[in-house]
Amino acid sequence: MNKDQVEGKVKDVAGRVERQAGEWSNDPEKQAKGIAKQVEGKAQNSWGKAKEAAKDASKPPRSTSQEPETEESAPRRAER
Repeated sequence: MNKDQVEGKVKDVAGRVERQAGEWSNDPEKQAKGIAKQVEGKAQNSWGKAKEAAKDASKPPRSTSQEPETEESAPRRAER
């Protein structure tokens, strides 16, 4: 998880709270501000996820073993 994902989630949750408070108090302006904050948070969270995916994609694949699997080292499979 990176900084954008964390900040985006915080903004999303804060926007939900503000929107809900606006609904309870019948304040359309507060509802609109909450919705805008939610959208901003979701966008920032998505941007953070995209950055994280790009970072992971640029890493070389991890191998579990340096040696190629041979018949002796391969796990035995149950025969039917």
